Amino acid sequence: MAAGWVDVESFTRLVIYLAISSNTRLAEPPMSGLSQLPALLLQRRRAWLVALLFVLLAGGVIGGVKEATKPTSATGSLPRGADSTRVVELLETFPQQEGSSAVVLFTADAGTLAPDALTQLRAVPALAKGAPLTVSQDGTAALAVVAIPATGNAQISAAVKDLRAQVRAAAPAGVTAQVTGPAAVQADLGAVFEGADTRLLLATASVVALLLLVTYRSPLLWLVPLLVVGIADRLAAVLATQVLKATGQIWDESTVGILSVLVFGAGTDYALLLISRYRDELRREPDRYAAMRAALRHTGEAVLLSATTVVLGVLTLLLSLLPGTRALGLASAVGIVVAAGYALLVLPAVLVLFGRWIFWPIVPRVGQVASADSRSFWRRVGDLVAARPTAFVAGTLVLLAVLASGLTQVRTGLGPTDQFLQKPEAIAASERLARSFPAGSSDPLVVLTPGDPAAVVSAVTALPAVSGARPGASSGGLTQVSVVLRPEPGSDAARQAVRDVRAALGGIPGALVGGTEAKGVDAADAAGRDRAVIFPLILGLVLLSLLVLLRSVVAPVILVLTVVATYLAALGASWWIFTKVFGFAALDVSAPLYTFLFLVALGVDYNIFLVTRAREEAAEHGARAGMLRALAATGGVITSAGILLAAVFAVLGVLPLVVLAQIGVIICLGVLLDTLVVRTVLVPAIAILLGDRFWWPRRVAASAGPEA
Repeated sequence: MAAGWVDVESFTRLVIYLAISSNTRLAEPPMSGLSQLPALLLQRRRAWLVALLFVLLAGGVIGGVKEATKPTSATGSLPRGADSTRVVELLETFPQQEGSSAVVLFTADAGTLAPDALTQLRAVPALAKGAPLTVSQDGTAALAVVAIPATGNAQISAAVKDLRAQVRAAAPAGVTAQVTGPAAVQADLGAVFEGADTRLLLATASVVALLLLVTYRSPLLWLVPLLVVGIADRLAAVLATQVLKATGQIWDESTVGILSVLVFGAGTDYALLLISRYRDELRREPDRYAAMRAALRHTGEAVLLSATTVVLGVLTLLLSLLPGTRALGLASAVGIVVAAGYALLVLPAVLVLFGRWIFWPIVPRVGQVASADSRSFWRRVGDLVAARPTAFVAGTLVLLAVLASGLTQVRTGLGPTDQFLQKPEAIAASERLARSFPAGSSDPLVVLTPGDPAAVVSAVTALPAVSGARPGASSGGLTQVSVVLRPEPGSDAARQAVRDVRAALGGIPGALVGGTEAKGVDAADAAGRDRAVIFPLILGLVLLSLLVLLRSVVAPVILVLTVVATYLAALGASWWIFTKVFGFAALDVSAPLYTFLFLVALGVDYNIFLVTRAREEAAEHGARAGMLRALAATGGVITSAGILLAAVFAVLGVLPLVVLAQIGVIICLGVLLDTLVVRTVLVPAIAILLGDRFWWPRRVAASAGPEA
């Protein structure tokens, strides 16, 4: 262990030494093996073979290997080492322990439940097997807890569907029958994802196709990157799930959906950058193969380094306590590798097979003005920024601070009734149940104790938030005690009640508190720990990658700070949107971490796209003019890429799940802020203010270069 830390420290010191001691002039850095790639792949007699090889390879993997089946695990969504996780593991050792439970709720459409109706309900086949019927004090409702022996999602969904059909058919006139409880919530959650991958893929592909068509204004060109990225997406889904299965990871229904959005977003961004540079090179070079080789040499470094940074960033999720988060990190790493590989290897080979006519009707010709020399919209923006850089820096910082003001109000932790955009039966029934019974009746806490269960009952029933407690089955020296809470599930009061129950049982050795509400508390605690560990690690990786790329100190620090400012502004502004527009009560506990990761890791892409071009232009034109020329050359492509990425993540809203909608909105807003304000206004303004100091300790080759 000590040796490992010495190696890391030595490496870090070496990187910083190289950055600080490098007073060499800004020149295009060698790309080692990557510089040989264009010449190797992009030859007239070889490009079509490269394209065909990768397409056939992807087809064979997609058609022959196929996606791995998602494994089922009772603890697959629970934090490692938590009390609630341990309770689930121990309950599996109980003889004839049911997989889950459902709560059947009968309510009178008017008045109270009549005695003959109650007699008829007690004879319902599903309840006659031993589930007692409990009538509420107001007489308007009755409930029964039914064991669901199934364990897999599909089996639980089928059992809940059958139970609902039985109780509805048996309910007398004037009585409404509904099913809620843990099994019903799980079944309704599963229903959200029925056909979700197909819907999400079609929506994502449609959005990408539309935006590519608008960006290129060509009836043909947009098809090439869309098809290449589409193949990469399907290949990534197969490879990622197979890797997850091989490494024993447990993933959930949203993993493949988020992966698809990530691959489409990142892959299309890389494609936009490459095609933009290819178009510029076609204005200088009559041979399209030579133009593509030059384009790949210039953009390959930026794509490779940005993809590497994203991969390292998402791999930090492997440190999470939550299995689903670890699986998403590994799957995302595989997806980014595939997306970058197809952008660097397949897209150039496919695109170069077509002549210049593929850009019709705006066909690039030799001798046309290059993007860096044009008086484009973003060059005019750059000139405005250059005229008053201090004002633009102050104005954008004030804007970001105002947007970030919502952070003071943010709270996390969605309850079971807050998980869905469209309220399913399980949630509606749970809300109705809470009007006639203690709110926690549908899903009580589960306490396992090796001691006297009466001591547990005595300790917890003394708490104001506890409605009642009842001992249950025993096995292996452990006894199960069900504890019903008064507060509404998912509320702050319910979470505090769990902590109070645990504190009350602190004097009973070995007592463990589980159940859905306890799982939520443990998940929130695990998410807080993950943020404390992973946030600084991601920032450190991004900073290190920029130090290595730029061999500078000032620029990387400024760029990282702007990425953090963008995230804070996006999160704060999104909170106002969620509370004032959508009526969300809180953020899901996973939303801050996921959005921070994707905004910071993907935001560094745009940093790299801009500053690598600025470095290239500065070598000839000087720092100030180099930044303006870089903005003119990349402003359009960064804007297009940002709008596309924002729209792709917004597509997550097609699924009626609050957490995915929240992630989509925060990332959408953050990417738009990054591309329209931070990367194209704030960063150029700071760079112009600092001049050569922006690249310190490096020196600009053209210190007195011409204005462009």
